[in-house]
Amino acid sequence: MRESVLITGSSTGLGKEMALHLAQQGFRVYATMRDLSGADALHAAAKDRSVEVHILPLDVTDKASIDKAVETMVSDTGGIYGLVNNAGIGLRGYFEDLTAAEIRQLFDANLFGVMEVTRAVLPHMRRARRGRIILISSVAGRIGSLGVSAYCSTKFALEGFGESLALEVEPLGIRVVIVEPGIIQTERWSTNRGIAAGASDPNSPYFEWFRQSEKEADQLVRASSTTPTDVAVAAQHALTVENPKLRYMVGRKASLVVALRRYIPREWFERFYFKTVMRRVTRPGKASRPGQPVS
Repeated sequence: MRESVLITGSSTGLGKEMALHLAQQGFRVYATMRDLSGADALHAAAKDRSVEVHILPLDVTDKASIDKAVETMVSDTGGIYGLVNNAGIGLRGYFEDLTAAEIRQLFDANLFGVMEVTRAVLPHMRRARRGRIILISSVAGRIGSLGVSAYCSTKFALEGFGESLALEVEPLGIRVVIVEPGIIQTERWSTNRGIAAGASDPNSPYFEWFRQSEKEADQLVRASSTTPTDVAVAAQHALTVENPKLRYMVGRKASLVVALRRYIPREWFERFYFKTVMRRVTRPGKASRPGQPVS
């Protein structure tokens, strides 16, 4: 029988491409999404590639929705071999411009939702004494950045969860893999950008800096050569290689920055990387008002 894989957040972007790619590689894919309005587009894409994808509703912030999707998949296939935790949302804005409600919603989707879906599949993998749990993290889980403080916080937390979980379940035959993409041009940078309401307020003391940081981010997006297919290939490798590594970085530039942070003295990295980023956003000529923080 083909190995069965459940993927969350499959309506667009990375999740959609992973669902299609893994189906092409022979997996029995259960692509889940919170809003089934994206189902027709995924079915059409699957038809174009001559593959079959099973689509189920699953909201990672709704335990009943998670349990129902997992129960349906187990009833169909007898178990779950792979889980790809991909669903998540963005939140862009300087910390002081973010509300507590926005931050809680972000953590519910990006961290607690991952934990709940993982909790739902673990008993099935444990009984089978085999399985792979893939966490789609980000370079933002390894290196912080301005204008995305809350988002980076969720990804740093996800990295800690994945690293710890890996130690707990490997003796049971279950492997945990963290996939860390760099910047990739997907709907995350357009319709799903997730800009906080306060960040768009011209009266914010951070408004001009945030606008400049968004311009810098857009330039990085346009210059990126990393694609959703690159992430899908990494997920396939994590699901199929006999002894997967704990982490796989996807994207040449992201890999270079992480390597620099690892191998050069900490103070050098902070001086040249972080200070350069701050200077590009707060360089002379940007508006400043009383009460605005200084670099």
